[in-house]
Amino acid sequence: EEEFKWLLQEEVHAVLKQLQDILKEASHRFALPTSSSGGAVKQENFVLSTSGADQVKGVLTLQGDALCQADINLKMPRNNQLLHFAFREDKQWKLQQIQDARNHVNQAIYLLMNRDVNYQFKTGSEVLKLMDAVMLQLSRARNRLTTPATLTLPEIASSGLTKMFTPALPPDILVNFYINLNKLCLTVYQLHVLQPSTTKNFKPAGGSILHNPGAMFEFGNQRYEVSHVHKVECVVPWLNDALVFFTVSLQLCQQLKDKISVFSSYWNYRPY
Repeated sequence: EEEFKWLLQEEVHAVLKQLQDILKEASHRFALPTSSSGGAVKQENFVLSTSGADQVKGVLTLQGDALCQADINLKMPRNNQLLHFAFREDKQWKLQQIQDARNHVNQAIYLLMNRDVNYQFKTGSEVLKLMDAVMLQLSRARNRLTTPATLTLPEIASSGLTKMFTPALPPDILVNFYINLNKLCLTVYQLHVLQPSTTKNFKPAGGSILHNPGAMFEFGNQRYEVSHVHKVECVVPWLNDALVFFTVSLQLCQQLKDKISVFSSYWNYRPY
């Protein structure tokens, strides 16, 4: 009983402090200015690369959770024509995945700070409840970075991203940016128009993170088929750091839950 009291009064707070420190580090990695610190976020340039053919090359500029510049060259396989397009100067593309992940981290920090050092935990179940709430936020933060949204091709075609470029994207090109783990990815889809006379069986593709050649869709009273897909990516080191911090924090939460559970089960089943 004394040991359990010590665990609730001392060790739980030590773990909560450790978790706060780790998660504050994770939050800082997202490099977004808080209202208190102010100041501009530094811009980072990343070169896009692929292990396959160099059909797409480019440089992306990331500022916190926003792509503020994108400079892309695309070699068209049909005629080896080189297309160049970049973001308009007045445009930025928000990466919702980064914004959401950071919000979940901050929510986890808020939950931990709500129980300051003077707070007395009365029961093991109270600690378990807090750990579950923190782990839920951390799992959501991690999932936002590891699981890109599934989109249909018409959703990609109608996304605001298509209006970001100068010169404007040709109608037979679609682009999509997303985060996958510690990578910032760009997918470029080249399309060809399906003529009304075509004998091809038209089957519109559903939602997917990455569509394959042969995927069909209808947009603006016109039917298209994906002819080529190019995926290029770049590693964002601070996203890697954040994912490591999430993993370590989740392990700490689980270890504390396991200790509490051992004591609780002993308490429930001790002989009288």
